[in-house]
Amino acid sequence: MLLVAYPIEVVLLGVLAASAGGPIRFGAVFWGVLYGLSQALGMWAFFAALGSGPISVVSPVAAVLNAAVPVAVGVVLGERPGQTASVGVVLAMVAVMLVSREATVEGVTPYRFTPKVAWLTVVAGVAFGMDLVFLHQAPHECRFWPLFIARLSATVVVLLLAATSKKLRPPRGKPLLLAGAVALLDIFANVTMLEALRSWLLSLASMLISLYPAATVVLAMLVLRERVTRWQGLGMVLAMGSVAMIAAA
Repeated sequence: MLLVAYPIEVVLLGVLAASAGGPIRFGAVFWGVLYGLSQALGMWAFFAALGSGPISVVSPVAAVLNAAVPVAVGVVLGERPGQTASVGVVLAMVAVMLVSREATVEGVTPYRFTPKVAWLTVVAGVAFGMDLVFLHQAPHECRFWPLFIARLSATVVVLLLAATSKKLRPPRGKPLLLAGAVALLDIFANVTMLEALRSWLLSLASMLISLYPAATVVLAMLVLRERVTRWQGLGMVLAMGSVAMIAAA
């Protein structure tokens, strides 16, 4: 899927960046490359952890790290959210963990949270969190060039990994159309994420961005008719409360 979606995004983001204008400065290239490589590393580590460990543990741990890392970096950089926003951040972290929690599979499972899986999970969560930090540091005047450079560097990594795989086949038919849809949605998500990070504190914007698992759960309920666990339901309630508290700051 990424083998098709990422090159499409490179072309579309290139057109968008050129249309929006803005200079291509060293900061855009430096932070854009770091963002793209960190994203590729996070995806690899996350799926490697899911392939070897229990989803019910890997997913929430990675999600919490994804949320906590940019908040910690924001505080180190001197950001001081208000009391209400700080409480909202804590609630949001709990919400992310609960919403990302998968239902436990009954019976004996071969998947264990081994030290290797733990390290992969930590790498994935930290890499995803640093994505937001790197994007936040990109120069504002460069407009969308950091996104284009980020996706270009990530595409190079994906193509290199694909070249080493003998079983990988490009999608055709419906999967190809889905890859195109993924590319468009990913561009929209990245553009809105960039604008949010530029217009708000890193610690607060990143926290709201990290609540995306709640949207995934809602879509799974509406489209796939999946049932939500009690823990996920509680997480969604906390997520709504945390959004209100952070937005009111």
